[in-house]
Amino acid sequence: MPSAPWKQPGQGAVSECDARYVSARSRCPRHCPTRPPPRPRDTRKVTHRSSVAQLDGSPRRRYYTGSNLQRAVTVEDLRAMAHRRLPRFVLEYLEGGAEEEASLRAERAAYARWRFTPRQLVDVSQRTLQADVLGKPAPMPLAIAPTGLNGLFRRHGDLELAQAAARFGVPFAQSTMSNDRLEEIARIPGLRHWWQLYVFGGDEVWQELLRRADAAGCEALLLTTNAQIFGNREWSTRAQATRTMPTVSTAANAALHPRWLASTLWPHGLPGFPNVVDFIPKDHRGFFQTAFWIRDHQPQSLSWQDVERIRQRWKRPLLVKGILQLDDVRRALDAGVDGVVLGSHGGRQLDWTVSALDLVAAARQITQGRIALHVTGGLRRGTDLLKAIALGADTVLAGRAPLYGLCAAGTEGVLRALEILHQEAHDALGLLGARSCGELGPEFLAGPFDDTVAARAVL
Repeated sequence: MPSAPWKQPGQGAVSECDARYVSARSRCPRHCPTRPPPRPRDTRKVTHRSSVAQLDGSPRRRYYTGSNLQRAVTVEDLRAMAHRRLPRFVLEYLEGGAEEEASLRAERAAYARWRFTPRQLVDVSQRTLQADVLGKPAPMPLAIAPTGLNGLFRRHGDLELAQAAARFGVPFAQSTMSNDRLEEIARIPGLRHWWQLYVFGGDEVWQELLRRADAAGCEALLLTTNAQIFGNREWSTRAQATRTMPTVSTAANAALHPRWLASTLWPHGLPGFPNVVDFIPKDHRGFFQTAFWIRDHQPQSLSWQDVERIRQRWKRPLLVKGILQLDDVRRALDAGVDGVVLGSHGGRQLDWTVSALDLVAAARQITQGRIALHVTGGLRRGTDLLKAIALGADTVLAGRAPLYGLCAAGTEGVLRALEILHQEAHDALGLLGARSCGELGPEFLAGPFDDTVAARAVL
C-alpha cells in the first residue's frame, strides 16, 4: 500500500516496503527546499535476504522476498519482492502519486474506514465468487485496470499481464500507452480484452485507435476523462535531470539492479509505444520524448460532447473512467454509456480528492443498475473486493496489485496476485455468512469510521 512520503509522530507504523521507499526518498541534498522535517527513526530495517518487512519492531515478522512464489501469501509479499527488484526511479513510477500524495493515501484509508458485520449459522459450504462482468461470467468481480508504461517494469509487461488474465478468466484493460501492440494482445487465446483510450492529437487519432480496437475484437472501451492535464508527480520529476535524461544518481541506482536490467532493457533498451508511434513526430519517438509529446497534446477541451461522438462510433460497451462527482454519474446515464469507473487515476492526477470507494454507495443510488458501476484504486486484499461489492460496486479494477506480481515474477507473479485475492475473498465470503457476491449488501458493513481509526489500520 503506497504511503505518504513522510510520516509524522503519532501516525503509526509503516510497512517495511514503505519504510524502504520513504528512506530512499529522504536522501535529498541538504539544499533541497523540499527536504522533509526530522522524523522518528523507523526501527524496522530492510534486509535483502529471503524476507523483508519487520512488523511492529519484531524481527520475527517479515514479508517474503525470495523467488518461490508459493511463499508469497499476500499481495504485500509480492510488493516486497517488487521493491527488491526495481531501481528507484521505476519504483517511484509504480508507487508514487501527485504532490503531497493525499489522494494516494486516501485510496487505502477508505477501505480501512469500513468494518464487517458477519452473520452466523449460515451454510456456506457451497459458495462462489463468480460474477457477471459486463454481461459475461468471471471467476470474481475483478478486472485488471489499464496502466501505461508497463514495459518499464518488465519487457512485454502488458503481454504478461494479459496472459495471466486470460488464464485466470478476468478481463484485462490495455492502455493507449501500452508498450505492446494492441493486435498482439488480442491474439491471446481466451482473453477478455478491453481497450483504454486517451484522447490526444486530432480527431483522426482516436478514430483510428477505435477502428483498430474494434477490428481486434476488444469487448469494451474505457475512456479516461481525468488526465487531460498531467498530474504534478513531484518525486518522479526529481529523478529526471531533463525531460529526456535521468539524473546521474538515478542512472547509477538503475545499474545496481541487474535483474531488472536483464529482464527489461536488455538487449533493446527502453520500450516504445507501438500503438501510437505513427501519430508521433519522428524526432519525438524515444521513450521519454513520446510520453511527453502525448502529455503536451492532450486536449483540455475534452467534454461530454466528445463522449457522445465516441459513443456514436463505438458500438460495444463504453465506460467513462475517472469519475469522482455524482453529477457526472448522472450525466453518464444521459450520455448513453454502459458504465462508469469511479477513480482518482491511482492518486496520480489531482491531489486531495475524495476516495472513489467513498462514492460507491451514493453512485449506486443514482445508477440503480441501469449502467455498470465499477471502482478502482487501493485494492490490496480480497476483503477490499468484498467491501466494494457490499457498498454497491459491480466490479473492482485492480491496478497496482497485479503490477506487484508482474514486477516480482512476470506472468506467474500476476497469476499469484489474482490467486491470493481470490482465495482471500472466497474465505472471507464464507466467514461473512454469504454464499455469493449477490448476497452482499450494506448490512454486512459498519462505518464509515473516522480517519483517525482508519489511519491506525493503514499506516
